[in-house]
Amino acid sequence: MASRQQASLLRNQDDEERDYDMALRNFQSGAYRDWPNEAGFEGLGEERGPVEVPVSGYIPLWAIGSLYRTGPGIYTIDDTPKGTYRTEHWFDGLAHTHRFDITPDPDNESKVKVFYSSRRQSDHLVEHIRKTGSMKYLSFGQKRDPCLGLFSKVMGMWQAAMIPHGEKWMENVSVAILPNPPGLESESGNLLGNKTTVGRAPQSGGHRVPLPQSVWATTDNNLMKQMDPETLEPIGFATQSAFHPSLKGPLSCAHPQRDPVNGDIYNFNQDFGRETVYRVFCVSASTGQTEIIAELRGEGVHAAYIHSFFLTQHFVVLCIPASHIGWGGVKIPWAGNIVDAMEPFDESKKMKWFVVDRTNTKRGIVGRFESDAGFFFHSVNAFEEDDGRRIVCDMMRYRNLDVIQKMYCDVILQRDGATERFWELEERAKGSMLSLTRFSLYLEQSNPTGFVPVEKIFAIPAPHAGELPTINPLFATRKHRYIYSLPYQGRSTMMDGIVKTDTQTREVLFWDIPKGHSPGEAIFVPRLPTGSNTEQEEDDGVLLSIILDGFDKTSYLLCLDAKTMKELGRAELAFAIGLGFHGVHVTASSKEIERVTGSFTRT
Repeated sequence: MASRQQASLLRNQDDEERDYDMALRNFQSGAYRDWPNEAGFEGLGEERGPVEVPVSGYIPLWAIGSLYRTGPGIYTIDDTPKGTYRTEHWFDGLAHTHRFDITPDPDNESKVKVFYSSRRQSDHLVEHIRKTGSMKYLSFGQKRDPCLGLFSKVMGMWQAAMIPHGEKWMENVSVAILPNPPGLESESGNLLGNKTTVGRAPQSGGHRVPLPQSVWATTDNNLMKQMDPETLEPIGFATQSAFHPSLKGPLSCAHPQRDPVNGDIYNFNQDFGRETVYRVFCVSASTGQTEIIAELRGEGVHAAYIHSFFLTQHFVVLCIPASHIGWGGVKIPWAGNIVDAMEPFDESKKMKWFVVDRTNTKRGIVGRFESDAGFFFHSVNAFEEDDGRRIVCDMMRYRNLDVIQKMYCDVILQRDGATERFWELEERAKGSMLSLTRFSLYLEQSNPTGFVPVEKIFAIPAPHAGELPTINPLFATRKHRYIYSLPYQGRSTMMDGIVKTDTQTREVLFWDIPKGHSPGEAIFVPRLPTGSNTEQEEDDGVLLSIILDGFDKTSYLLCLDAKTMKELGRAELAFAIGLGFHGVHVTASSKEIERVTGSFTRT
């Protein structure tokens, strides 16, 4: 195991071009060759637990709670009628969910204990593939059999498009975690005879903390899957039509937005047909009722793959990138996956922005904007200035769609020369490097019938920003300063660092990650203000990230000081956890935190 005394590395705006060029040189020279990632893709098991995980160093008491993480866990299935089934794209690995419980140590009130559990979410899908040798459900990037004739393709298209509602629960849902969503109470536990689930009750003087009442996994279509909050067993499913009958389109967003004040949930549903329609909707946390607050159609509204959007105090902002889907979306069932259904990138396909008033739904769309063609997976945050007349949006933007191809497993795992072939072309390498881009939308300049150019405030290039961005959740919809993300520095085929980006000074602080240690999404846990302590610095908290040690083939839960980017502690497992996508920290109540800490002084 590497030394625990790694320092943080400070860089500034003057280093941006130099560090960007170094990352490109690393990729083109093959610096990634001796950074192993296979343990995050192969031979992954589940641990239904919970099992105690030894802790070294320090994890603060005010970080108690449950960290849920989800992502792929199975990539190969042996002994099918067609031989070994292999998942081709990282995004299509079959779902596996993890939970770390960080609890007070009953034997030492100044420390915590960590417990780990995991559960595969796609056992029935695995059995289906084992029996048939193929997956009839739509995927993100799984290539269709090239030997299929026209008739087989047509039949496959209809089968994929006409999957019965009662069979949809078998589909793979592995992108993000949504605890306690309103509006799904009637669907809860519908796989197990209407079984209902409740979070476990806190034990007086014990080491367990309450769990959410319900936990759901989301993806980029209209399907959500429920798991038991404690056992992680799959127990329910729903499509967005459970919220409202008009939400019948096949695609949606894996990252619904939650109003940080009242808990309302916002998302969109994308429907295909004679025209593409985006229905933006809100699910009330207080009533569970769903309202469609706007319908987007007509000029500038294209069928597209969209992974995230923006929420401010008064507005929903939807940006349609250049990831357009052919035939008005209908090409997805024909191609069998989203990637092959996308149209070739075209510089003329400008990104279209739509601003929807979410507080006065009678106003609907109040702004239309456009920016240069590009693509993004992740919005970061958005906020309002000038009394709501100006909206500021931060995203991790790519210049084209090349990044999607670099996430095929052959490229990541350095198989058959795929990695070298991908990175040898400089323009493709540049297309796979993102920039943290800030846009400004002036509502007073918006034309009700046309599209007004947005203003680009800055673009901070990789590796001074990276993927899977997070912020202090207390600053959602508010003006933020710090962004935490996972950069590509070219030392690995995967993300190879954790970086804190200061959007005010453009200084960045890297955790000095050991070689061969691949990070997962760095989830910010704030030190919650309670009692008379109402002031809080934005970076006053810790980051929790699951790190894969590719050499030892083990993983550990890392706790970083979000201010200094130095390691505080870790909980070390004896096995590897798959390199996954997103998660959420379900924080214990302020009353419980105050009870176990006694105060909120940093130690």
